Amino acid sequence: MRINYNYIKIIGLILLVGFLFAFSKYRNDNRKVSKPDVEFVGENKLFITEATVSKLLIQNQRPVTEQPKEIIDLNELETALNSNPMIKRAEVFMSVNGELSAEVEQKRPIARVNTNASYYIDDQGLYMPLSSNYAARVPLVTGSIKKNDLETVFRFAKAVDEDEFLKKHVIEIRQNSDKTIDFKIRKSDFIVHLGTLKKLKKKINNFKAFYQKALKDKILDNYKLVNLKFDKQVICTKI
Repeated sequence: MRINYNYIKIIGLILLVGFLFAFSKYRNDNRKVSKPDVEFVGENKLFITEATVSKLLIQNQRPVTEQPKEIIDLNELETALNSNPMIKRAEVFMSVNGELSAEVEQKRPIARVNTNASYYIDDQGLYMPLSSNYAARVPLVTGSIKKNDLETVFRFAKAVDEDEFLKKHVIEIRQNSDKTIDFKIRKSDFIVHLGTLKKLKKKINNFKAFYQKALKDKILDNYKLVNLKFDKQVICTKI
């Protein structure tokens, strides 16, 4: 019987390629994950650091850098990052050669509660802890505040954040026990009583008109209370 060496060569080549593929896959699957590359998106103010993000990338109670690429669960790592109260959104990726990267968007604070407890309210109306890395310059929130009931003070803080005039001037927001709102402005001692948030836009426009007129007449320092409770008028109490 004549031996066809071409078939033998082809079979040998297939076996060799299969062996090399299996060996390469084994080595790749067991490659240790490299140090995570963390990219922050959005604002540049870092309330949470790259080192902190790296520490959150834990799986099976071990840092990912100590584990082979094959067993890394990206969904589990994303869940760990997204559970951090300073992170708004996080996505984790891994390249074919075991390079791990994380894209992190931090929460953005718009007010800082300063009562028995201190924390931020973010732009979604959610709790955000203070950071030892950076302090945001946002209005202080005082008065009767509960962490699980931030809706009223958040709505006004959001209005302040979205209005250039208010954002420039409002330094303190006070929620009273009846959930009415007072606020203070920069470089003035009087209290502004907003009342409820009904017809909020109208009340804000009334205050802007009052402020511009009083500033022009140089009488801002003559008042101790500016009442915006009634949307059709501004009632001022002199010192």
